[in-house]
Amino acid sequence: MTTAVPPRPPAARSRPRRWAAAVARYVRAAPGSCLWLVILGLNTFAMVRMSPRMRRYFLFTHSTNLDQLRHHPIKVLITSAFWTETPSFFFWFLVFNLFLVPLERWLGTRRWLLVVVAAHVGATLVSEGVVNVLINTGALPERDAYALDIGVSYAVAGAVGMLTWFLARPLRWYYLGAATCFFVLLLISSWDFTNLGHITAFLIGVGCYPVGRGVPGGDRRPRWPPRGGGRDREKAVTTAQGATG
Repeated sequence: MTTAVPPRPPAARSRPRRWAAAVARYVRAAPGSCLWLVILGLNTFAMVRMSPRMRRYFLFTHSTNLDQLRHHPIKVLITSAFWTETPSFFFWFLVFNLFLVPLERWLGTRRWLLVVVAAHVGATLVSEGVVNVLINTGALPERDAYALDIGVSYAVAGAVGMLTWFLARPLRWYYLGAATCFFVLLLISSWDFTNLGHITAFLIGVGCYPVGRGVPGGDRRPRWPPRGGGRDREKAVTTAQGATG
C-alpha cells in the first residue's frame, strides 16, 4: 500500500519566487553597487589563491602609488577600486549594503557613480600629492613612492559623506558630527597617506551636496517610534483588553 504525499501548500510553493523577486528588485534598485560587489568578490576569490609573492606583485601593479600613477595613471585609478589589500568579502558585503547601496537607491546610478568616482580619484590625487611633496622635501623616504595604495575605501568614505544629505535635520547633523569625529580620530590615531585619503574622500562626499539637490527621497527620517508614539500603543492595548475581557 502506497502513501500519498500531500501537496505542498501554495504559500510554500511561492516562497522561493517571492525571494527571487525581492532579490531582483534589490539588484535593479542599485545595479552599480551590486555589480561592483560581485567583481570585488570574484577578485577576492582569485587573490586568496595566489601565493603571497604573486599577490603582492599583482596588487603593486594595480596600486595608485606614485610610481604607478606616473606610468599608468588611468589604468590604476580604475583597477585599484576593484581589489582589496586584505581579502575580506563579508566585511565589504556589509559596508556596501550599509553605504553604497542606499546612496545609489537614492541618487540613481549616474549620480552615485559621479560621487564615488570623485571621492576615489580626488582622495587618491590629494594623498599621493602630499606623499610626493614630503618625499621631495626629504620628510619621507623614496621607498614610499612604491607603497601599496589600493582598495574601495575612498569610494566608501565618499558615500558616507554624501549620505549626510540623505537624512533629515536634526539627524543629519548628528550623523555628520559622528562621521567627522570618526575620520578625524582615524587620522590622529595613525597619520599616514591612507587615512589622509579617507578624510579627504569623506569631505569630497560631503561637498557633493549639489549632486543630490532636488533628488526625491532625501530628508529621510527614521521610522521609529511609529506615528502617534505611545498613545497609539496604549489605545491598541486597551482595545485588545476590551475585546478579550
